[in-house]
Amino acid sequence: PRCDMAARSGDKFSVLLPTYNERENLPLVVWLLVRTFRQSGTDFEIIVIDDGSPDGTQQVAEQLEAIYGSDTILLRPRPKKLGLGTAYIHGMKHATGNFIVIMDADLSHHPKFIPEFIRKQKEGNFDIVSGTRYKGNGGVYGWDLKRKLISRGANFITQVLLRPGASDLTGSFRLYRKEVLQKLMEKCVSKGYVFQMEMIVRARQLGYTIGEVPISFVDRVYGESKLGGNEIVSFLKGLLTLFATT
Repeated sequence: PRCDMAARSGDKFSVLLPTYNERENLPLVVWLLVRTFRQSGTDFEIIVIDDGSPDGTQQVAEQLEAIYGSDTILLRPRPKKLGLGTAYIHGMKHATGNFIVIMDADLSHHPKFIPEFIRKQKEGNFDIVSGTRYKGNGGVYGWDLKRKLISRGANFITQVLLRPGASDLTGSFRLYRKEVLQKLMEKCVSKGYVFQMEMIVRARQLGYTIGEVPISFVDRVYGESKLGGNEIVSFLKGLLTLFATT
């Protein structure tokens, strides 16, 4: 069904896509995004923040910019790998939308859920809408048991320690009001994956409202998972720091 709500409301959605070696995934994720937004008649832009990928992601992004136009695809590359949190800050500086969508460029997040995020946001007038892998019919495809346990474990530990009240904290598929994301960014100190969690914990502390949408999460179509063993260790370290400071 065509959802013309967003079209009437004058809202604009800026999608921030930090990339590092996503040459194969980027054209597909961009195509899916463009199709999703156009079908629902929603005003949008896609901001690609490439951190100096050696695989030629930036060249692919330039081709996409030529195809879709520089008002739809904005390229805001950085010279080297500087991490996720700073990528969002960098991307947000260039965003003209009043809502920001953050998601992974590796196709683990399917753009088809974005209209549901938008609908959910309208329904409860939420500050943040988070895609949740463990609610309702949200599932994880292609994850082995170890990854599932680590992810569930990470969520469980966080829930127990911090009680932030959202059931999937490590997820990075979210919709934010722009000013809320800006506020949270000022407060966040974590790097890498912990940063996604800190955002939700801080949001709770600041009294922001959070809606949840169940999503199925596809584990990377191409390429290796970025959540390596050392990421998990730094994730737990960051969690303890976060616990100590909240």
